[in-house]
Amino acid sequence: MPHSLVVNFMPKTPIYPEYLTGRHIHALFLTLVSSVDQELGDRLHSEKANKGFGLSPIQLATRDRRLAVSSDQNFSKPNLKKAKSQQLKAKSLSWHNQEIPTSTPCWWRITLLDEVLFSKLTGLWLNLNPDRAFHLGSADLYITSILGTPQSNQPWANFATYQQIYDRASDTEKMIAFHLATPTAFRQGKYDSPLPTRDNVFKSLCDRWNTYSEIPINPEIIEYIFPSKFDIKTEVVKNYDTHSFIGCVGEIGYRILGDASPDTIKQINALADFAMFAGIGRKTTMGMGIARRV
Repeated sequence: MPHSLVVNFMPKTPIYPEYLTGRHIHALFLTLVSSVDQELGDRLHSEKANKGFGLSPIQLATRDRRLAVSSDQNFSKPNLKKAKSQQLKAKSLSWHNQEIPTSTPCWWRITLLDEVLFSKLTGLWLNLNPDRAFHLGSADLYITSILGTPQSNQPWANFATYQQIYDRASDTEKMIAFHLATPTAFRQGKYDSPLPTRDNVFKSLCDRWNTYSEIPINPEIIEYIFPSKFDIKTEVVKNYDTHSFIGCVGEIGYRILGDASPDTIKQINALADFAMFAGIGRKTTMGMGIARRV
């Protein structure tokens, strides 16, 4: 069962910018895992592929989604367009390159694709100790709460079984759009590419779905998908102390064309809905490739 958990925490000492890289948030997650299961933490550290989790950059709670466009509000057309633009921007997740001061409310998203991994970590959120400090570099962090269900002001928390994702997927919707909330890149040969081609995006989703789900999806369905719009830009993210990665952020759209059967359309929509949990492309365990359907 895929889970998207939001960890709320408070730093008791400043978080310096050099500890906000992908390598350090990856180490923080392994520390959390090891606190409840040392053997599992060691195994995840040694695995090179199929780790079954994804991480976001550290976010400031004070910058959370402050805008909600309600269907019962009477917006004029220009204001509605502006509000939706602001709402989309609020879905983006930032990489901070400045010090986070003491006592600044923060949050951090963890996605888990493997139910076994979730069950192993149950002790972490069932026995949450607000007096126990975890370390991000030299900073002491105290977890205040962990959210696992959708919240009105926190759309990044959610859960669903693979069967539910599949059953809820539309078998008629032919328009698919994603918001790439953090830089997204794909491995091509020896190098990385920031271009979200159809094959790059949907092969990534299909591979992860078939790795963790018992409902197989045939990769050949990708042949019915064609790009329809791109509103993206490249962005550089520092995932290590000395290495940077280039990815794309923004919105991308695709259409299902041709004589795709209802079953094929359903499978494609299931993959699109799955992006919320799986992420897209490379380095999702270090904050890259966070995406959601829009």
